[in-house]
Amino acid sequence: MPKLALKVDVDTWRGTREGVPQLVELFARHQAGATFLFSLGPDHTGRAIRRVFRKGFLQKVSRTSVVEHYGIRTLLYGTLLPGPDIGRREAALMRGVRDAGFEVGIHTWDHIKWQDFVAGKDAAWTEREMNRAAERFTQVFGHPPRTHGAAGWQMNTAAYAHEATLRLDYASDCRGRHPFQPVDAQGRNLGVPQLPTTLPTLDELIGLDGLTNDNVHQALLDLTAEAPESGHVYTLHAELEGMRLLNVLDRLLAGWKRQGYELVSCAELLAGTDLAALPRCPVLMGEIPGRSGTLALQG
Repeated sequence: MPKLALKVDVDTWRGTREGVPQLVELFARHQAGATFLFSLGPDHTGRAIRRVFRKGFLQKVSRTSVVEHYGIRTLLYGTLLPGPDIGRREAALMRGVRDAGFEVGIHTWDHIKWQDFVAGKDAAWTEREMNRAAERFTQVFGHPPRTHGAAGWQMNTAAYAHEATLRLDYASDCRGRHPFQPVDAQGRNLGVPQLPTTLPTLDELIGLDGLTNDNVHQALLDLTAEAPESGHVYTLHAELEGMRLLNVLDRLLAGWKRQGYELVSCAELLAGTDLAALPRCPVLMGEIPGRSGTLALQG
């Protein structure tokens, strides 16, 4: 049976306390596994206002209502309102996700800070942010993290290297085609095995080529009609699929089950894979349709 991994990026405090419980309930109803990646530090979503100057950003937000999905209060955190500490406030909720049988891992410490700045930062800055997240994860769950999925698919060379220092089993930091071992410019192994996101996200599709909330699920199902040998990874967001787009996800899950997929966590998708035999690929920064700016791509 082909496998499709569900990777949940949890960006905000609101997404944690409102979106995550609804996703847990929906996944249980569909008997689906999933990997929840948590933002563990302050919610500074309001600071994303800087992105208004990024190429393609205004075009993207004109297609997907930012206020509708995130709420006005969340969009003020870190500017007019102090950013709530997500990991401190929602530790019990996060443990409940793990106790319900789902894989848990690190998304980031400060989502906006990482997504907007990591590509240009040095090793000291990068390691400090990753260590903060790892330490908070250990405080919340009582054990070290085993996986990491970068906010906004934003990384740098030091971040890949530090994932090995943190002794992660694998990471899901980029977009790509199949699992691989990242390598540096000299062809040397870098970090830990990568399980890239293989499918577009809803916010990259809605508003383009006639796609709406009502029919976007079919566009994704068309992409998964033939299952690749290594399976698929679909990234969803607690603030989108966990809230106003929950019905879209419901239709997607039902459709994937009809196509014969087993819906699993990222760790389950990798289970049984000979990691030592993975193809070795560089990770490049590039653009993809529907998303502003550059992000990490499997080379």
